[in-house]
Formats: sequence, structure tokens, C-alpha cells
Amino acid sequence: MSAITILVLLLIGLFAGVLSGFVGVGGGLIMVPALVWALGYSQHMAQGTSLGVLVLPVVFLAAWNYYKAGSLDVKAVSFIAVAFVLGGYLGSRWSLALPAETVRRVFGVVMLLAALKLIFGK
Repeated sequence: MSAITILVLLLIGLFAGVLSGFVGVGGGLIMVPALVWALGYSQHMAQGTSLGVLVLPVVFLAAWNYYKAGSLDVKAVSFIAVAFVLGGYLGSRWSLALPAETVRRVFGVVMLLAALKLIFGK
């Protein structure tokens, strides 16, 4: 891996981490497009790499800050985490069974809908 690639990966991680801690997004919203555009990853490789980052406790300190401020619902986290594990498994199986182009388009639609809701929603 070249020094430039390592630098780009570190910048992607830093930007995704800052946004994750700041507004609760970073993985899919930042890392996936950045890996595709900046490093030419396939859609499946970018998504897998983004999920691989989440396997490690990389968001622990950000979550801990929210917990200390009283802004983290531990009970809700527990329920969501259980369902998230199952959903992550099923979603990854489904994604890998589809062509990367289809997955890229679905990803784009999801991002667009989320952006429209945030911009125009109440």
C-alpha cells in the first residue's frame, strides 16, 4: 500500500470519525463514497471495508461522551444492537447477491431520501 493511499485512508477515517461524533453519521455516508471515489473501491468492497471499521470499538469514545452527558439511551442501544446484528447479516447477504451497480444505485437513493428528509422535513 502506498503512502498516498495510507494518507487518503487516514483522512477518510478522520473525517468520518469527526462527523460520526458530531452528527452521528460517518460509516456509510462518508466512508463508502470516499472509498469508491478516492480509491476506486468497488461498491461491495467499500461497504465491506466500512463495516469492518465498525467491528472495532472505534466509536466508543464518542458514545462515551454522549453517555456522560446523559444523551445515550442504553436500553434502546441494547434492543437496536440485537436487531442490528441480524439486519446486518441479512442485509450483507442480500447486497452480495446483487450486482454492485444495483447496490450502488440503492445506496444513492437511500442517501438522497435521507438528505431530502433532513432538508425539507419537520
